[in-house]
Amino acid sequence: MQSQDDYSAITDNLNNWNDRADVHAHGGYGNLSEFAQNPEAITTTVKHDLAVLKPFLPANSVKNKRLLHLQCHIGDDTLSWARLGAKDVYGLDFSPTALKYARNLAKQAKTPITYVEGDARFAAAAMPEKLGQFDLIVTSAGTITWLPDLKSWANSIARLLAVGGTFMIRDSHPILFALDNAGLEIIQDYFSGTEVTYQSDASYTPNSAGKIKHQTNHNWAHDFAEIINSLIAAGLTIKQVGEEKVTDWKALPSLIYSKEDEGWVLPPDSPQFPLEFSVVAQKLS
Repeated sequence: MQSQDDYSAITDNLNNWNDRADVHAHGGYGNLSEFAQNPEAITTTVKHDLAVLKPFLPANSVKNKRLLHLQCHIGDDTLSWARLGAKDVYGLDFSPTALKYARNLAKQAKTPITYVEGDARFAAAAMPEKLGQFDLIVTSAGTITWLPDLKSWANSIARLLAVGGTFMIRDSHPILFALDNAGLEIIQDYFSGTEVTYQSDASYTPNSAGKIKHQTNHNWAHDFAEIINSLIAAGLTIKQVGEEKVTDWKALPSLIYSKEDEGWVLPPDSPQFPLEFSVVAQKLS
């Protein structure tokens, strides 16, 4: 059960992400109509996710695998998984505004995807009864820092994952939470339990300044020990942990875009540290 403080913080974040969904659907994520009409279009985020997952997939493919995408936002990544051949695809997000756009995108693309409104920590409870379990559960690119704790999150994933199924998270590295904007000085606690509240009228997309009405954001630190141990405690087996020099978004002002890597990297003359992490886990019994 979440505390009153957590409930209030999640409500702030929900209002903020409803605003962000409007911004992202109207140019922030590019031309979504073009994306919907191009059956070959796959987001860069999903390309990176698939690279992590491939070694754990038969024939390196998600084809015919039941897939759940947690914290799916406006659905461009979820649609990408369906285009890669996943079947009976579900997306879950706590923002009704985001899901409105996700459903519209799937409709434009003439691709059957089921979207469910719910908190990722309690995804199992939000899913329809008699749904069955998933072969793959994925979440990536800016997700768990919006969750106060990971115990319920991991337990929910384990409940929804079929025996033999695979879970993958790829997200901002925990060290980023502790760094200043230049990425060169630790200015706040790294360890789990740290909460940061801030105000911003912008999202992470270009030309979004001044477009966010609900400006209060709450983020929570999750160190590597919490991330990995929460999955183990839920009964999953860790198969791989990765740390990467490339991130999908400009997480620090100093980052530069690399066409070769299709992502943002630290300048070559800067100290190098991981910008992203990934974990692959499986439910073996």
